[in-house]
Amino acid sequence: MTPLLTALWPLFALIVGGLLLRRLDFPGEAFWPAAERLNYFLLFPALLFSSLAGAPLDDPELPRLALAVLLGLGTGWLALLLVRRLRGWPAGRFGAFTQGLLRFNTYLGLAAVGSLFGQPGLALAALMLALMVPTVNLMSVWALTAEHGLSGRALILPILRNPLILACLAGALVNLAGFRLGGGVDRLFGLLAATSLPLGLLCVGAALRPRELAGELAALGWNCSLRLLGMPLLAYGVARLLALPKLETAVLVLFFALPTAPTAYVLTRQLGGDSQLMAALITLQTLLAALSLPLLLAWLG
Repeated sequence: MTPLLTALWPLFALIVGGLLLRRLDFPGEAFWPAAERLNYFLLFPALLFSSLAGAPLDDPELPRLALAVLLGLGTGWLALLLVRRLRGWPAGRFGAFTQGLLRFNTYLGLAAVGSLFGQPGLALAALMLALMVPTVNLMSVWALTAEHGLSGRALILPILRNPLILACLAGALVNLAGFRLGGGVDRLFGLLAATSLPLGLLCVGAALRPRELAGELAALGWNCSLRLLGMPLLAYGVARLLALPKLETAVLVLFFALPTAPTAYVLTRQLGGDSQLMAALITLQTLLAALSLPLLLAWLG
């Protein structure tokens, strides 16, 4: 088995395990929402904080990496706005398509980066997330509420309260202030971080809804194709244009090749979007990514 498949198949095995556990109703329906909240508010922020606290923020490649992230997301967003104008999608449908194309499964991304590229890759990924999470959240909320209007305060406040953003900011501040995590603190955060990714992948599997895949085949087909193939190719083109080094290029392409985030379903329901379409996009993209991710990364390598 190639090193690439060796690194990736356990991640998808955990996702399938989560799906099977949910179908077997083990350890119980109440477990999954509680596990997601624990991960989202404590374990996952610990991973991001510790990764950024020790990241090389003086790396001269970071401004180009940040520009590549913004160019990739901006290009995808402009294309969506143009197609929406031509097709006349209502906000609920436009919001689902936007999240299907621009959001990404952070748990799978960091688990894959950690398996393939180790701590240097995780540090780069954490820096990318500090840019990508608020940008994509703004785009998603605006898309879902485009017909109703939303104040700037209503758009910005959820992002400022986002535990992932706060963890990234705290980690960067600790790093820039010159503090180093010692006296067992680094070990504590390491244990929390190690717990986050397996639990997150199980929750990803538990959130899948295979029954929603019936119907909407054309919409599912083009959105999944663009997310899993078009966006990573766009990211690769941007990386080549900006002459990014190999590791930065690989991490950038990987994040743009990830399936959309399971949390997109919750946001879509909260804001009155097409939650059935969103559930189908999450499920199909996650299943197809088991094939597309190894192929793309093998081509890149």
